Amino acid sequence: MSPDITRRRFMQTSAALVVHQAVPKITPADQPLQEVEYAQVRFTSPAHIAQLEETHTILMGLSDDSLLKPLRAMVGQPAPGEELGGWYQYMLNFDPGKTDAGLAPSATFGQWVSALCRYHAITGDTASRDKVLRLNRLYRQTIAPVYYENNRFPAYCFDKLVCGLMDSHRLVQDPDAFAILNETYDAAQKQLPGHAIDREINWRPGKDNSWSWDESYTMPENLYLVYSMGAGSRYLDMAKQYLDDATYFDPLARGENVLGKKHAYSYVNALCSAMQAYLIGGSEKHLAAARNGFDMLQQQSFATGGWGPDELLRKPGSEEVFASLTKSHNSFETPCGSYAHMKLTRYLLRVTRDGRYGDSMERIMYNTALGAKPLQPDGHAFYYSDYNLKGKRVYSDHRWPCCSGTLPQVATDYGINTYLRDPSSVWVNLYIPSVFQFDHHDVAFKLEQSGDYPFADTITFNITASRPADLTLRLRIPAWSSNPRIDVNGQSVPVTATKGFAIVSRTWKTGDVLTLTLPATLRLEPISLAHSETAALLYGPLVLFAITSDAPPITRSQALAAHRVSPTEWSIETAASPLRLLPFTHVGDAPYTAYLTYPKT
Repeated sequence: MSPDITRRRFMQTSAALVVHQAVPKITPADQPLQEVEYAQVRFTSPAHIAQLEETHTILMGLSDDSLLKPLRAMVGQPAPGEELGGWYQYMLNFDPGKTDAGLAPSATFGQWVSALCRYHAITGDTASRDKVLRLNRLYRQTIAPVYYENNRFPAYCFDKLVCGLMDSHRLVQDPDAFAILNETYDAAQKQLPGHAIDREINWRPGKDNSWSWDESYTMPENLYLVYSMGAGSRYLDMAKQYLDDATYFDPLARGENVLGKKHAYSYVNALCSAMQAYLIGGSEKHLAAARNGFDMLQQQSFATGGWGPDELLRKPGSEEVFASLTKSHNSFETPCGSYAHMKLTRYLLRVTRDGRYGDSMERIMYNTALGAKPLQPDGHAFYYSDYNLKGKRVYSDHRWPCCSGTLPQVATDYGINTYLRDPSSVWVNLYIPSVFQFDHHDVAFKLEQSGDYPFADTITFNITASRPADLTLRLRIPAWSSNPRIDVNGQSVPVTATKGFAIVSRTWKTGDVLTLTLPATLRLEPISLAHSETAALLYGPLVLFAITSDAPPITRSQALAAHRVSPTEWSIETAASPLRLLPFTHVGDAPYTAYLTYPKT
């Protein structure tokens, strides 16, 4: 790959061919890959552990009464305890023209319960399980239709409650979870619109515009999932009822790009509902919609993998993404967007076995989610990544916004995004220091992954097996890597790749060591074909952010000649002065730019 060829150029040409054709059916030999269990993966990566523990500590520090306060107040019950404030609190006379405090009372409750369940599944922490069990029983006492009548976002909140109760059932084995779910369904169903309603359409007469921002079209994903876990057929019926076919999935399946002006996070998240309509419902149409929608999204993505400046998807071929580099600092709704993106790419990878979805997930992880500032005890959260030419990494003015709900879920899901299974293979999708333990044909395996990727080229896998056994390892080879190398016990083996995954099949025994080397080089990715002079500098999956508030003149050759100052820092020699570059996880509070401007060629 030449230094100037771009991911976007590849996607534009390939998508032009793909989205107007029928999507190939999945054959029985290519059944979806299996997700691994949360408990099977233990991280040893300091950055991933820190994000997991930081978010968990915040959630455990929130009192039960504070968490239940808006739920109780909205149904007219006594609501003792400290008010959390911000979006989470309930204000009877909330005025969206004056403040955002009270915008979405209790909206993140279900997400926080879900994150606590996932944390328990990963670590076995009993305090997290105990808190979930308490919260579920306290929540049960508040279930009533009036909660949804008083709620600006009844579908949104119902969806998050379904997610929390689903995870309570499957991950902490709450024996009452599905009974509480059924009571939640009974209270909510008549207060919901009855079918998918496009965002910004006010379906509740007499209400101001802030009551139109609900997201009923995202509900099917979790409804399909709880149905598949045995919750009952009415959840399958509701999932089908809220698929947004008429205005979204039907045109996407036909190859029509209808993303323009859609709310970014929720409509990308809705593609996860389309994937569950295929994975559980068997709908080829919805698989086509999700695949085409993803390809269309890639055509308007930043080099970081993020999308949706000012929370809006853009029309194909428009100048709006480029214009956002100077007009907006709200480039990508990070925890929410990365959560939707990682789920979508995991589902697509499971179905297609195509490594390009893993490549996309990796970009989002390193260049957005993993660089989010830690959630604060007072509710201040990292909301937007800023790709403005004069950017900065800052907390949102909002307290307890939606991103305070998704960040804990993002942090718990790194493990299930890293490894996948089929009956004969382990698929390694992400290269994160970790230990994966699993059984394969009655053999207990432990796969220990180590290294400093993506700052170092080599990833090491140490294998432990209860007895020698045959197993296939499938290792994702990123599209940017031109000379990958695999060694087993010091001996080079051929790199045979299929759709972005190298295959190593052999009889493994305790003490075997596999090393994967992915040499990275510098390359430039323009913001668009029409603006090739404005480009991001990348090293492997990392966007290198220039630490500056006023970038000096620079040429392409100077950028591509950047030298390594330390494992996590690069420098460009310019006519004015050296220009320092860092990945998003290391920029701290310094001013930066994700894109530099070069003389036109």
